[in-house]
Amino acid sequence: MSCSCNEFSRAAVLRRSVAEAGRGLPLIEAGMPLPAGSGLDRRSFLARTAGLALAVYGAGKLPLGLFEEGIARAAAPTDPVLVSVFLDGGADSLSMLFPAGDARYSALRPQLALPADAGLPFSEDATLRWHPSLVPLAELHGESKVTVLPAVGYTNADQSHFTSRHYWEVGATDVHLRTGWLGRYLDVAGTLDNPLQGLALSDTLHPALASASVPIAAVSQVDDYDFWARNVWGQVEERMLDALGTFVPGTDSASAKVAEVAAQAARLRGQLRPFEDGNWGSPVAYPTSSDPFPARLAGLAAMIAAGLPLRCVAVGAPGMYDTHADQAGDLSTALSLTAGSLHAFQRDLEARGIADRVLVHVWSEFGRRGEENGSLGTDHGAAGLGLLIGSQIRGQMLGEFPGLATGLDDDGNLQATFDYRSLYCSLLEQWLGADPEAIIPNAASFARPALLK
Repeated sequence: MSCSCNEFSRAAVLRRSVAEAGRGLPLIEAGMPLPAGSGLDRRSFLARTAGLALAVYGAGKLPLGLFEEGIARAAAPTDPVLVSVFLDGGADSLSMLFPAGDARYSALRPQLALPADAGLPFSEDATLRWHPSLVPLAELHGESKVTVLPAVGYTNADQSHFTSRHYWEVGATDVHLRTGWLGRYLDVAGTLDNPLQGLALSDTLHPALASASVPIAAVSQVDDYDFWARNVWGQVEERMLDALGTFVPGTDSASAKVAEVAAQAARLRGQLRPFEDGNWGSPVAYPTSSDPFPARLAGLAAMIAAGLPLRCVAVGAPGMYDTHADQAGDLSTALSLTAGSLHAFQRDLEARGIADRVLVHVWSEFGRRGEENGSLGTDHGAAGLGLLIGSQIRGQMLGEFPGLATGLDDDGNLQATFDYRSLYCSLLEQWLGADPEAIIPNAASFARPALLK
């Protein structure tokens, strides 16, 4: 994090301490909002003696006897899944989709401006081109599987990492909200016995998932799920688990319920057994990296295909996008791994026949300033780039790129042409089938553009 600003570092420390139980909050500057999810109880379940640790947040109403039932219950084949991918630090939208045809671009960025023929042209705006590292996403865009928001944000943008990210996570420009926008959706549409309905592929809670009344989960390692019994292992454990699904119920409703749960659990174990040791049976090749992002997406595709009851999933993209210095190389590396992994994830879903159930939302807390700084980097901006990826989206641009001649504010930051809360309302209404009025504050004031085919 040598290139990041002090405020970004403080924000990262604070958020981690909030998400990890028992560590307390460090001192923060006046006016910084507490992250969504602050104060949620955390309960950890060890699913295998030396295996997966699953942290369940907000689980005060989750009886232990229902835990396995909740994660064993298969989702209906038509249930939609929304995957939120966060580019941490404020990704430079003016490099991701750069204005090669804008006269001010090279003047504002004499060192960082990409060559006018770099990357691939953006078919919906002849003045823009994709960053060379985003060729995999440009390919999907050509198939109408990527919707681009070239200048998404909100008016009077806050340039604090902490505050702006908080606004995106809670779905409102409100420092006092303590639940995430996806968490409030799960409070409306979720259940009390299914922690995997809101899943952070991380060792900590993603605040956008923070709920008020239903459990949500954080899983860092997703390739070692099993069922655990105290002091039972080896062949005895295998025989016990093999017998799990053969439980014969009596005539009472309680034992019938036990038999149902046992059968579901046994089925889930059988479904996941081929994926032990990270072998997710992926029909496509994911990028090879020491970063967990590609493996997390590969595991996610397998979990969806196996029928796990996932609804909202949050995961952080690789790289650190707070590029105040030495931006060109760091940004290219991060974007390359991110784009390659997302491309592989889409092809994986397609090969498994489940692509129509999954929509990916890629976002960052803000973009970067139009003018480069003296450290071969860019400083905090306003509007940024957003993406929707999936087989069911329309693949048409939302909002427009305002240009650098008239589209910068008084501080030299790109102005938003599309409000992120409008996007949330449309995702809730059209993809998740929920009423935005119950989830997004002042939802009636935001337009609902058509997202789906």
